[in-house]
Amino acid sequence: MMFWGAFWAFLLDQASKYLVIHWMGLSQRQSIDVLPPLLNFRYGENTGINFGLFDGGEDTARWVLIGLSLLICAVLAIWIRRSHRRARWMALAAGLVIGGALGNVADRLLYGYVLDFLNMSCCGINNPFVFNIADVFIFAGAIGLILFDRSAKKPA
Repeated sequence: MMFWGAFWAFLLDQASKYLVIHWMGLSQRQSIDVLPPLLNFRYGENTGINFGLFDGGEDTARWVLIGLSLLICAVLAIWIRRSHRRARWMALAAGLVIGGALGNVADRLLYGYVLDFLNMSCCGINNPFVFNIADVFIFAGAIGLILFDRSAKKPA
């Protein structure tokens, strides 16, 4: 279950980036309004982590982030295999985190930065940040790991 979650998360992330950034030409157009203001495509090159944190643009930071991402994926996979063998939902959640992280690693290896394109705003609030499908899978997987962890101590 973990493998397939990672596989599909990675594939959908990379396919969405190819479709929107290259096929639809977002890298040249910079902006495509899909369902404004709720959903827009805005081109972004993220050399840091979420919301541009640690955005130094240095090549050393790029390789540190690649290494850190791979280390987290390995530790997560080992933890799930050892302690949650039969927990299908935990394995799927871990797979989503791993697939999303590997999608962003692939971007860093191919381009030197993570391609972001999703922008969502609502209710008079203009959100300046962009993200990608990998980020959605990482977030959903992290929530799943919290919700489906049966080994967590229940409140008395």
